[in-house]
Amino acid sequence: MGFKPLNSPRMTPITEFAPAKLNLYLHITGRADNGYHDLDSLVAFASIGDVVQLTQAAEFGFDIIGSHAGFLTGDNHEDNLVVKAARSLAALVGRDLDAQIVLTKNLPVASGIGGGSADAAAVLRALARHWGLAHDDPRLAEAAAKHGQDVPVCLRTENNYMTATGVIPAPKLPRADIVLVNPNRGLSTPDVYGEYRRGGDAFSPLARLTHAPENLDDLIEALRLRSNDLYAPACRLMPEIIDMIEALRATKGCLLPRMSGSGATCFGIYRDTQAARDAAQAIRDDYPDWWVAAGEINVQPSDLHKKL
Repeated sequence: MGFKPLNSPRMTPITEFAPAKLNLYLHITGRADNGYHDLDSLVAFASIGDVVQLTQAAEFGFDIIGSHAGFLTGDNHEDNLVVKAARSLAALVGRDLDAQIVLTKNLPVASGIGGGSADAAAVLRALARHWGLAHDDPRLAEAAAKHGQDVPVCLRTENNYMTATGVIPAPKLPRADIVLVNPNRGLSTPDVYGEYRRGGDAFSPLARLTHAPENLDDLIEALRLRSNDLYAPACRLMPEIIDMIEALRATKGCLLPRMSGSGATCFGIYRDTQAARDAAQAIRDDYPDWWVAAGEINVQPSDLHKKL
């Protein structure tokens, strides 16, 4: 697109945090006529994530840096979800894409924690600020919906349900400390769903919470009654997932280990920050080739942005 200068050029970069998305449970409730699976999943966002920085520029530019940038830098940037989302919003609002975007990639790629979708959602929020759009401008949601189920979920970094009909607000959940673990290998979501279908499409019931958990113990009890239907097929494709779950389970203070999304990232929930930090260090010591990070979930979106 061509460049249309603003009346008051913005010199200060706009920064948006792109938090990891965790599926606290994930039930597959059916299969739609279009072949896609219907989900019932409770989503939380972590204080661990990527960062999108936007600066006004004479022409559009995009770059990737960070510890996991090497997994993406060889790709065609036009295929990156950040670029696709940015171009979609620019077209919807009739603006030139007058921005230089830098993505700091801290999260593993193809890891079941919504990294690419969270990045795309973050660039939509950054562009909205850049162009003076309201945070609830419907064109943001319209642009997000063009790029899969996860981008609309990540647009608002709040607890919600992913469902067959879209995003539904979830009850407020108690804050929890977590550890994320990934083997530093990607796992294809289509491959996991393909393996699930080969297993016979055994559907699970809708399992939304009947009440807002009063405390962490209440949340853990509710999650133990629910599961991740993609865990078994993901483990068949990547047996290291079983090792990660067992490594988390073996750490002191782990209340619940679980795989997120279609894998391969797994998370453990802990009662306090020190327990999570100690667990993360113990896993790093035993498995130095894994990516391990400690953080928290179920904090206010404004607090997530303080992690920048």
